[in-house]
Amino acid sequence: MKPNALILFAPGTNRDGDVAQALALAGAESQTLPLKTLRETKTNWSKYQMLVVPGGFSYADALGAGKLLALDLSHYFLDQVQAFVSAGKPVIGICNGFQALVKSGILPGNNALTETRTATLTYNHENHFECRWVSLKPVSQTCLWTKGLSEIIDCPVAHGEGNFTLSSLENAKLLTKNDQIALVYTHPDGQTANGVYPINPNGSVMDIAGICNPQGNVLGLMPHPEDHILSFQSPDRVHRPNASGLPLFINGVRYASEQ
Repeated sequence: MKPNALILFAPGTNRDGDVAQALALAGAESQTLPLKTLRETKTNWSKYQMLVVPGGFSYADALGAGKLLALDLSHYFLDQVQAFVSAGKPVIGICNGFQALVKSGILPGNNALTETRTATLTYNHENHFECRWVSLKPVSQTCLWTKGLSEIIDCPVAHGEGNFTLSSLENAKLLTKNDQIALVYTHPDGQTANGVYPINPNGSVMDIAGICNPQGNVLGLMPHPEDHILSFQSPDRVHRPNASGLPLFINGVRYASEQ
């Protein structure tokens, strides 16, 4: 039986269709529901096996990218989100969705969404919107979305606030110790970016493109793997035919199917 994914939709979300297609190709069904509908109908999220917070510009990025969406998650849907995460179900937040997961406290993985934040996503180091293709290296073997992946992933970024920063060096060490660094920016050949622009497009600490929670079921990333799931979408498809973002979704769907 195919797992069913809940795709959250807020005013300004614009990548829900892309991620629905990625999930379909990976073998899942999905349902995209506006947050307003979820509130009014008091929908029980437990009937879903996956949760997706897609990209876009939710609430026009008022008060900061992902901030109002984060307030929705931590206020209206606190119990639903905590139940979903603690149950170990696959959760992915992409770009604006990653920002919302971090700013709500779901990532890096505090036990309570009201705890002091240890990470944030702030303005790109070059102080302008970045829209370009990047290369990503899957790192974490704890993260169910990246476990077992070895191929470099090529996909686009499209953000103005993608600079992942941490409040202290100790928090950086903790992410490494817990194997929570899921994806890093690299050169196309897999060599470390070392913070070099535009290989690292936003200045993120340790070239971090995505992180997971300590349990490994929640992944947040700034790039858009859902926008490279078909070969014709890549500008370098002839020379890099195996650099699709689809394996991330296949991993998530497979895990959900086995639960």
